Amino acid sequence: MTRLSRALLALLALLLSPGWALDLRDGDVVLYRHALAPGNGDPPGFQLGDCSTQRNLSDAGRDQALRLGDALRQQLGSLRVTGVWASPWCRTLDTARLAFPDVDVQPQTAFASFYAQSDREAASLAEARSLLSGWRGPGVLVVVTHQVNITGLSGIFPASGEGIAMRWICGDPVVLGRVLADTAEN
Repeated sequence: MTRLSRALLALLALLLSPGWALDLRDGDVVLYRHALAPGNGDPPGFQLGDCSTQRNLSDAGRDQALRLGDALRQQLGSLRVTGVWASPWCRTLDTARLAFPDVDVQPQTAFASFYAQSDREAASLAEARSLLSGWRGPGVLVVVTHQVNITGLSGIFPASGEGIAMRWICGDPVVLGRVLADTAEN
């Protein structure tokens, strides 16, 4: 399937599936952009193992993370989030842990930001696609990552705290719709 075909499928799915009426099933994936973290990129010399060197969630971001978990649980009904993966950045791990405190968050380097390292984009996205296409459930997988990763995987530029629901059909990703942190926005 060509990139244009995938983009058209994604657009069609978005037009036909408003965020408040997602039909999520076992094996589906929701890619979340981390919650509000003021700034852009990371400071020079940041280190993954040291949150004090990174751009982190604001108070509003922590509140948003709590709301995004609640919003997704409302969408799911009896279906459950059974896996949570996150980029190894502090803001993604914190978003995942606040939103889904009852699920063990697994750091995944395949979802690390390549914002400042565009030479890593193709390899990162290929690894992420491979992991995501292998998810079968049970339940829904949540991945908390960065805008560049989500845009590369879905063709959509998500807002902070926004989720993009996806399903793999015949090996290709199809966008099902958006999940917003505030249910009033859905």
